[in-house]
Amino acid sequence: MHTNLFSPVTLNPTLTLKNRVAMAPLTRCMAAADLTPTDDMAAYYARRADVGLIISEATIIRADAQGYPNVPGIFRPSHIEGWQKVTDAVHEKGGTMFCQLWHVGRVSHQVFHGSRPVSASAIGLNERIPRMPGLTYPVPRALGSGEIEQLIEDYAVAASNSRAAGFDGVEIHGANGYLLDQFLHYASNHREDEFGGSPENMVRFPLAVVDAVIAAVGADRVGLRLSPGAYANMTGDPRDKAVFQLLLAELDKRDLAYLHVGIFDDSMTFDALDGMRSSEFLRANYKGTFMGCGSYTADQADQGIAEGKFDLAAIGRPLIANPDYIQRVQQGEALVEYDAEMLKTLL
Repeated sequence: MHTNLFSPVTLNPTLTLKNRVAMAPLTRCMAAADLTPTDDMAAYYARRADVGLIISEATIIRADAQGYPNVPGIFRPSHIEGWQKVTDAVHEKGGTMFCQLWHVGRVSHQVFHGSRPVSASAIGLNERIPRMPGLTYPVPRALGSGEIEQLIEDYAVAASNSRAAGFDGVEIHGANGYLLDQFLHYASNHREDEFGGSPENMVRFPLAVVDAVIAAVGADRVGLRLSPGAYANMTGDPRDKAVFQLLLAELDKRDLAYLHVGIFDDSMTFDALDGMRSSEFLRANYKGTFMGCGSYTADQADQGIAEGKFDLAAIGRPLIANPDYIQRVQQGEALVEYDAEMLKTLL
């Protein structure tokens, strides 16, 4: 049963995963006050080391990348030391772990870092901030060209820091309406310079980040998460499709470890993608290793792999509720049902 899901898969010549279950990146807001990973986080991830690949919770690349309380960072020596404890614990259990590199862009507030949030353009969300009662997102300021060049370097440094912390690779967070995604959608990118106004310009910054991270750690150690269908912190536009088609054609030239769809429910379809699901669109336009995501059951994940819809499946909330998810599925045991109360502690 579930023979496809539990078959090995090769990400690169030196990294073969023992099964095709990935732990999706799950923001838990459990880091220390200085954003250093804790011993509890090490134990939490180690309990899930029997999945093929653990993708860490989104991890900020620098101070102004923060948009939620107590998220971990990867830009200070203490962060590297804290993550080293996590990766050591995962590796001791035979696991493999990538660090998800994150900048939230406009999905932020000065309460976190003392400065006005940044984005592709000065276009705000006008929404309340989760976990921060009474606060709404301010209008961001548009990044200057020189600041974009600095960000490209900061992503590369964060990737190098991740490897120094013992991660087996990195996943660049380019999805869910965060900074890189803000450059890829017309609703959030109104720039008139070399970073906006056309698909060629709108993909320039995200591709530069990908290339810088590849230069830092190697393409075979780099994954990328994308949300071509605007569903979180973003509004769709019919012109977005051409932007992502160009981006995916360029990514096909770079031989990444994998591409990962950023979507909470993969049954959603998008007018901007001609009625396609996000995973369907990415699979149709990208030839490399592809990771599906979107509230799959184990049966759905196994079937999706069998049908060639994706090569790996990222599982989220069921892994919060079931640290022993792999064992339960393999033995046909019932899963513990996820409950939001579980977010209050690291099970």
